[in-house]
Amino acid sequence: MYDVITVGSATVDVFAKTHFSELIKIIDPKGETDLLAFPSGSKILIDELEFTTGGGGTNTAVALSRLGHKVGFVGKLGTGTNSDFIHKILKKEKIDLLCAHGSGHAGYSIILDTLEHDRTILTHKGINDNLQYRDIPIKRLKAKWFYFSSMLEESFHTLERLAEFAQRHDIKVAFNPSYYLAEKGLDYLKDIISRTDLLVLNKEEACLLVGKDTMEDLSFKLKGLGPDTVVITDGKNRLYTINGGHMIAALPPPVRIIDATGAGDAFAASFLSGLIRKNDAEFAIRLGIINAQSVVSHYGAKNILLNFKEAVKQMKKLKIKIHKKKIR
Repeated sequence: MYDVITVGSATVDVFAKTHFSELIKIIDPKGETDLLAFPSGSKILIDELEFTTGGGGTNTAVALSRLGHKVGFVGKLGTGTNSDFIHKILKKEKIDLLCAHGSGHAGYSIILDTLEHDRTILTHKGINDNLQYRDIPIKRLKAKWFYFSSMLEESFHTLERLAEFAQRHDIKVAFNPSYYLAEKGLDYLKDIISRTDLLVLNKEEACLLVGKDTMEDLSFKLKGLGPDTVVITDGKNRLYTINGGHMIAALPPPVRIIDATGAGDAFAASFLSGLIRKNDAEFAIRLGIINAQSVVSHYGAKNILLNFKEAVKQMKKLKIKIHKKKIR
């Protein structure tokens, strides 16, 4: 029996660090946009290259495994050295691979990073979009929780079927949709959300689903769709949680951000870990913030994910302001 089976994408992430870029700010009626610009027609020198693994499915699997949980990973890997690299890393992290292999390329992301740590990510989804229900070893899906990260195209429909499977077999579901899914609208996601126990997303994604509103009202609207627990993050601003008849707001302490890749995955997986361990939303919030801040303070989505002992030690040092009130 697994504590959690994560379902999601797997990629090779390449961090390309260079100072040959400019940050351009554009202001139009829709708002303000920052653009990362490189000289046209030039050969850009890369100061440093770093190869790691990424993707919501593997990021959360590693976070949960390091926090002491028994974890399986469901996804789709291709053939070749990139898929072999992902496979090797997951085995090293003591994660059981329940994934399928197909004829195609693994997902691949290039993260363009500057001296000021402004970044742009170029992503090729590859075979991640082609996870089919028949690819999955159904008889091995014995778990307390499924954790769904964002998947597109055929893989999304597989998530829908897995949500139905979870409901039939009393498996709880955590769901962390991305902007790509949220912009498709609530009708597109409602079959999964209605079967979700823990919904974690950021403010922008929440607004895409239920319209612009205050964080509190967004939380209530999403809670009304079915999840027992809703968490909405907002970067360095207050995050909000509805859990067990309480609204909880927490302000993350300031932190120097080196690279934000994987921070959302680290928070969501660690929040779930806190619920599994103590069924305590305040503890889960603290654990999520601690691990997310560890990730953003370094390069890579997985490199500085904490184990449980390290996380608890950091939690004792870091003061996180939490406000809790009863709701009807």
